Formats: sequence, structure tokens, C-alpha cells
Amino acid sequence: MSSETASYSAGDGKLVVDGLTKRFGGLTAVDDFSFAVSEGEILAIIGPNGAGKSTTFNCVTGRYRPTSGTVWFNGEDITGEPMYAVVNRGLARTFQSFRPLQDRNVVQNVMLALAPNRIFSLAGLTAKTHDRAVELCERVGLGGDLETLPGELPHAGILRLGVARALASEPEMLLLDEPFAGLASEEVDELASLFESLRRNGITLAVIDHNVRGLLSLADRVVVLNFGSKLTEGSPDEIRTDPDVRRAYLGGESV
Repeated sequence: MSSETASYSAGDGKLVVDGLTKRFGGLTAVDDFSFAVSEGEILAIIGPNGAGKSTTFNCVTGRYRPTSGTVWFNGEDITGEPMYAVVNRGLARTFQSFRPLQDRNVVQNVMLALAPNRIFSLAGLTAKTHDRAVELCERVGLGGDLETLPGELPHAGILRLGVARALASEPEMLLLDEPFAGLASEEVDELASLFESLRRNGITLAVIDHNVRGLLSLADRVVVLNFGSKLTEGSPDEIRTDPDVRRAYLGGESV
């Protein structure tokens, strides 16, 4: 386990972030944050509310331009590239605030994610697109809800729909933003099984979430953020017993 600020280079992983800093006016949301994700790994990034987790994902995927630092994906510098360019490179993400189209059913929402940018309605989509959308729905456990409107899905179903839409770009790596939020323990286990299956099928994963116990059971390795800076990193077992992590989260209680 390490709490030192290491310096990374392009070849240190599939996704490499070095010295990432993001300021909003006088507020530093992420401060000199560095980490690397290896091919086929599930990396967890944890931290209390306001630690900078979602801001990190936003900087990596082009939603925000970093104030400083470098992001590499597959050895290429993607720092500050727009979101569509990052997705085209094979790096996709889900959003904590994902809002599907409420007037389109589950399979139609996924079909639109498969559509070329120039198509703005379902009328121009093909039967092949429909079949691919059905495959993606089945892959995430929504095969029985193809005709269901998003407003009729349970919260876990909305999260699965967000994953299906992200998978529509056929990513090599997926960043998952709060996928376990608001789920019961059984639902967390079911969604974790889905993520394991994605990894088995060649997708590298980085996950942030407040459900620390569920995430530590899923991850190969854990990076801890606190007030925008790296607090430590290590194996899930090391993180569970680290006194600094316990103080940062729960005033000394075990995570």
C-alpha cells in the first residue's frame, strides 16, 4: 500500500492519469492526482462526498478540461479531447445523473445510443440496429424489459440501462460513476456480477461509488481520494484495515 504521489508515463497502463488538477475559480476539486489502470483490471476509486471522484472522471472523459496534468489511453495523450473523441477511442462512461428518454422504451433508448450522430429519430434505424440493441439489453439483464418505459423500471433497471447505452459504443474500457447508488445489498451483488462478466469479456473497468463495501468486494485494487488528493492505494484488504481510510470515511469505523 502506498500514499506517495507517484509519477506515471504513457506506458504504465491502459488508462494513465498523471498529476491531474482541476480548479473551479478558487476551489481545487482535484489536486495532483495520479493513477494507472491495467488492461483487464477493475480499479475502484473511493472517497467521501466531495473528494473529487466524479470530477476526475469528467476530466478523463473530456467533459471538463483539466487545469493541469496528463491523461493517456492506450498510450495516446487524450488530455482535453472532447467527449465524442474519447468515446471513439474506446473509453466510455456511465453518469450518476443518467436520464433516459422517458417517451421511448428500453430497447429504443439503446437503439438511439447505437445511431449515427446524424440520425435524430428512430425512423432511420435498421433492423440490424434493433437486434444489436436487444443483445445489449439482454447482456445487462434487461432482456425481459425491452418494451418497458424507463419510468416503469426500478432504480436498478435504470442503472442497467445506463450501462447498456455506454456499451453501445463498444468500449475497451468503461468508467462507472456511482453504479451501486441507492441499491439494496442483493441488487449490489447482482450488478457486481454483471461487471465481472464485462471484465471476462475483455472490458477494463474503473468504478467510483459511495457503497464502499460493495465496491471493495468487486475491485482488484483501490485508490482512495480525500479532499481532491490521493490518500493511499492498495489491495481491498489493505484498504479495509487502513486507519487513515477509516478516519476519512467513518470516524474510525471499519469500511
